[in-house]
Amino acid sequence: MGIPLRPVAARSVYREVAPPPALADVLACGWHGQTGWARPLRVLPDGCADLVWDGAALTVVVTVGAPLRLWVPASSSRVGVRLRCGAAAAVLRTAISELPAVTPLSDLWGAEARRAEEMLAASEDLRVQRGVLEGLVARRGGTPDRRVLAAVRALGTATRTSEVAVGVSERALRRHFVHAVGAGPKQLHRVRRFQRFLRRLDALAERRTSLARVAADLGYADQSHLGRECRRLSGSSPAALVRVAEKFQTAPGGRRHDRRHDLPRHDPGAL
Repeated sequence: MGIPLRPVAARSVYREVAPPPALADVLACGWHGQTGWARPLRVLPDGCADLVWDGAALTVVVTVGAPLRLWVPASSSRVGVRLRCGAAAAVLRTAISELPAVTPLSDLWGAEARRAEEMLAASEDLRVQRGVLEGLVARRGGTPDRRVLAAVRALGTATRTSEVAVGVSERALRRHFVHAVGAGPKQLHRVRRFQRFLRRLDALAERRTSLARVAADLGYADQSHLGRECRRLSGSSPAALVRVAEKFQTAPGGRRHDRRHDLPRHDPGAL
């Protein structure tokens, strides 16, 4: 799906920041964004879970099997922290397979989540809001399954799930994955490989490589296989996503954008 361009005044903003060192084992990043114009926001699957404050409610957003559409109003501001793939179950203290795509955090944590919402609503400072979310994760604690984390890392570069060996049987690994990630190793492998494809979009947009070469590099059977997987996991063809990347490269405010959301990133020093 193409993404409509808007003038600078309506520009979307997205920026990631590194997590505090003490939380680096469970948090991939913190982030904030401003939508710029009203639209359904497409969230692409990456196997992670985000805690998201949208100004009204604190929710858990999980994407592992299919793209998610979330309606966002114009100039909506969001702040979040992204739990590492495989770490969310330990932090949330619930099986990820039992969660819908979007869950009010108060349904899981009750009064603790509602107190956090009050603190988030009391400040408009992005750093303060992100600090509230980081503090919430730190207080909950939780130790992720190291075998799952090791397997997730291996799947990030593997071309086949058979290349992953972490000292447990295939059946046991699948059971651990379904609890911690919400899907088995094969499904997560598809998602992680798709994310690696998304990181090649700029090179494709600049004609520095081809879809056939990228498909071969990432271990797809052929370009048609890449196309089928891309449609399943994003709702768009590879060529359509390349056209989106081309538009972002010529849009005001810079070239980079978030590979999980349809949000162009702002210049790093602007916020």
